[in-house]
Amino acid sequence: MSDWDHEFDLVIVGSGGGGMAAALTAHDGGLSVVVVEKGSKYGGSTAVSGGGIWIPNNPTLRAKGHDDSRESIRRYLDLLTGGRVPAARLDAFVDHGPAAMKLLGQSRWMRFFWTKGYSDYHPELDGGRPRGRSIEALPFDTRKLGEDERHQRPNSMKGPLGLWVTSKDYHDLAMVKRTWRGRWASVVAAWRVSSNLVRRRHMATGGRALVARMRMALKDAGIPLWLKTPMTDLVTGEDGAVTGIVAQRDGKPVRVGGRLGVLLAAGGFDHNKEMRAKYLPEGARADFGMGARENTGDAIQAGERLGAALDLMDDAWWMPAVRHPAGATIPLVSERCIPPSIIVSAEGRRFTNESSPYVNFVHDQLAGGHVPAWFVMDAKARARYPFAQILPGMPIPKEFYEQGIAFKAGTIAELAGRIGVPADALAETVERFNGFARAGKDADFGRGDSAYDRYYGDPTLKNPNLDVIDQAPYHAVRVEVGDLGTKGGLVCDEHSRVLREDGSVIEGLYATGNASASVMGNEYAGPGATIGPSIVFGYIAARHAAERSRMDGTTGG
Repeated sequence: MSDWDHEFDLVIVGSGGGGMAAALTAHDGGLSVVVVEKGSKYGGSTAVSGGGIWIPNNPTLRAKGHDDSRESIRRYLDLLTGGRVPAARLDAFVDHGPAAMKLLGQSRWMRFFWTKGYSDYHPELDGGRPRGRSIEALPFDTRKLGEDERHQRPNSMKGPLGLWVTSKDYHDLAMVKRTWRGRWASVVAAWRVSSNLVRRRHMATGGRALVARMRMALKDAGIPLWLKTPMTDLVTGEDGAVTGIVAQRDGKPVRVGGRLGVLLAAGGFDHNKEMRAKYLPEGARADFGMGARENTGDAIQAGERLGAALDLMDDAWWMPAVRHPAGATIPLVSERCIPPSIIVSAEGRRFTNESSPYVNFVHDQLAGGHVPAWFVMDAKARARYPFAQILPGMPIPKEFYEQGIAFKAGTIAELAGRIGVPADALAETVERFNGFARAGKDADFGRGDSAYDRYYGDPTLKNPNLDVIDQAPYHAVRVEVGDLGTKGGLVCDEHSRVLREDGSVIEGLYATGNASASVMGNEYAGPGATIGPSIVFGYIAARHAAERSRMDGTTGG
């Protein structure tokens, strides 16, 4: 076509981990590529995440002696997904993951470490690994970004006075009142604060570190990244193939051609009120999403207008959460492992293993209609462990009480009255749980049996996840159904190509990340099983486009 305002070999919509990985892969394959980003900040939901990457057999793991057999990985994923995901998609993820990470590692900026001990989410399954398969980007001084530093999406993991912590650091710091390792971690944290003040570093960890490193790699490759450029539609040729996009840039529409097509990596529909109401189950339609605010399903809707099939639209990367009085949503990850605590329904009863992986916890919460649920803990819990970004020993801020998010009482019966649950039922539940705590075995839900449960538990106890609830005052905090992003989206094949309802390919259209139906099905393999597949299928899409260019000579350089 002759009416493009700009033309590239591949147009990538979205600047999260999947989009950036695809751009680097396309450049490595000799393609011209652009990344267009709806927001004024780059990084998408990757930037606001913990930054874990779950890709078995990646180079970082292999350097540490990991050499998982392909059979064990596939067995784990088969058991996890239960036939919900096409075998070809699982094969593609397993087979191309190591190569994707090897390609990223060619950049001088892309450096990672193994989060040893952060278990797969279901290590008890055949092929699961109790020591974990997740890696993270090494901490990064974002001053190196130069002008691009102010355009990076922030997240909530930055500590006071420039304190920076990795997920491993947090694991240790959470036990600052309980273990010598925790106390040493606090010494290291104090040293980091002092060091940063002297050296004036802007250290980032987790998702921010990953995105910063990927941004530096994009800069080295000369790949353009356009901010404040929302895609408004896909453009197709006479044969129905996708040939580019229409976007808004500098206040006017622009047509951006993609000789080899378009990759949609623009996230899910986390913050689209109408789509949440249409697709998500009752109890999950209120927006307690923690993904990028720009995730409003634009890419999914654009694909659907072309006849794309959708799947898993009723599911999400669920995360039990607490609403902060200021409006933010606080995820409950380590908190659900606090030993002298339980989570109960409106009937005052436990309904699942509180320490289970967050997706599974919320699946059980939704299945029982336990929205909201109540996190009940005693004075020991508050004295010993952090909760919802409140340090151990610190009082819950009064705003939590004023807005009906938290309640406090001198007895369990009084607490039950405050939160509107049957007092006798809550008392019975606490007493039964205390019996399990004394025995060191949860006979109802197996809390503490899994290596995943124990990771954030208290290692000084017989069962790291069980302790008696017996010291006043008692606290109850309202637990909402939150999410890290929606899980449903465009149905793709093993090449990341978007498919129609009849299984035919929409030529020139690729998708990855939460714009696509998850390769994890309704499950979650381990820390980083969102970002890992997003990177891999972004890599696969770009490789497929590059291969097409070699076959038909359609690149423009």
